[in-house]
Amino acid sequence: MLWTIFLLLNGLLALVILYSSRSRQKNEPPLDKGFIPWLGHALEFGKDAAKFLTRMKQKHGDIFTVRVCGRYITVLLDPNSYDAVLDDKVSLDFSRYAQVLMQRIFNLRLPNHNPETERAWMEQHFQGPSLARLSSTMHLHLQTLLRDEERRCSPADWRQDGLFSLCYSLLFGAGYLTLFGAENSNDVTALATVYKEFRTFDGLLAKLARSTLKQEEKRTASLSQERLWELLSPAWLSRGKGSESSSWQQSYLSHLQTEGVETEMQRRAMLLQLWATQGNAGPAAFWLLSFLLTHPEAMRAVRKEIRGLRLQEDGSLQRHPLDTLEHHSTPVFDSVLSETLRLTAAALITREVVQDKTLCLASGQAYHLRQGDRVCMFPFLSPQMDPQIHHDPQTFQYDRFLNADGTEKKKFYKGGERLKYYTMPWGAGNNMCVGRHFAVSGIKQFVFMVLSRLDLELCDPTAIVPPVNPGRYGFGMLQPDGDLEVRYRLKTLQ
Repeated sequence: MLWTIFLLLNGLLALVILYSSRSRQKNEPPLDKGFIPWLGHALEFGKDAAKFLTRMKQKHGDIFTVRVCGRYITVLLDPNSYDAVLDDKVSLDFSRYAQVLMQRIFNLRLPNHNPETERAWMEQHFQGPSLARLSSTMHLHLQTLLRDEERRCSPADWRQDGLFSLCYSLLFGAGYLTLFGAENSNDVTALATVYKEFRTFDGLLAKLARSTLKQEEKRTASLSQERLWELLSPAWLSRGKGSESSSWQQSYLSHLQTEGVETEMQRRAMLLQLWATQGNAGPAAFWLLSFLLTHPEAMRAVRKEIRGLRLQEDGSLQRHPLDTLEHHSTPVFDSVLSETLRLTAAALITREVVQDKTLCLASGQAYHLRQGDRVCMFPFLSPQMDPQIHHDPQTFQYDRFLNADGTEKKKFYKGGERLKYYTMPWGAGNNMCVGRHFAVSGIKQFVFMVLSRLDLELCDPTAIVPPVNPGRYGFGMLQPDGDLEVRYRLKTLQ
């Protein structure tokens, strides 16, 4: 028995030495393995990716390789060189790591998954006439849910809530009813149940992705997944029959069936799509309103733009024309949204190196990448928080994306060279978020409705925007560590 244990320990030690013995070769990026064998920088990376990668950038420059849980990840932080990664479909692969995350987070396996086919389906449903229909439906659901809030308000009585909770619940509700609810359905009881379970699941998502859940958290995550799979599954799916309805959800299920996805995986794919479509709009609206409430000049500018659109003609939400928002210019709001996303959109863009590659940077330098490694870009650090691109990048400036004449600013420079990528909240290249126009439309409708229908103010006039939860870096929109208490009441019509 002792000999068996001894041999096992020796075998493990040999593996640790094997995985720890990598050294930097000629023409490879700077290598930083960390002090802990195999684990490397995993703890620091997971705790606060932005802080860790900032430290690595200061130490090594715009490209370096770090060890994380036995894997070697080359991090590129030069936006002028991002296309060298984004445009390579031969040596670098997007779908492999996506499959890893699908299984870790959603317990979902799609062995025959075709990203191009799915993207084509998404584009069909999130662009053109389909997008217009979805935005119109979203508008109606936002009206209904906000009207429910109004019934609890009066011009004389204030209601108090956390702004994050308010924004997330209302935008999640409208988005869920638009994409996953039965047609002509506004089942608020079912909606509340789904939202509660989703928030539980979403709170554990980053740990699921990193496989760092504690035992009790694993049980909670598993139960939450199972409940959401059940809640999101239409009754006809379990009967193995199609539906004559043409809702977004049912159309997506039909797409999965065409792709040969088994029934159980179809159920699980619904949770993936729920998070992908509803996990970012609420947090984005929260940050935007937080910045407006704590920056009076920005709030005045946005309110002035709203008044110019004549959204308060008769005090009826029902007659607020959707095309006023969709087809009229709102440069101030657009700049506020762009600045909000610059400060709070923090996804990691990852590729698997499937064959050895020479990565040529814009500077003229070339680096060798090894097969089996990963390449990662973090646009939050550069370009979005790069002081050479954006002056005082930590500060919210509502007009950062406006020219002096009030038009959209699109020209940004670094080192005298104009940048193609000066902010990247939606990703870039062929994998740019397909649903971005739907998300922007929903956020815009929500903010305009809230500001035109409600008096909204901070409970504490001296309150500041809460800090971010650093564990959320890498997973789309950041979320706050805490909330911002606000009070609101029905606006008095004049």
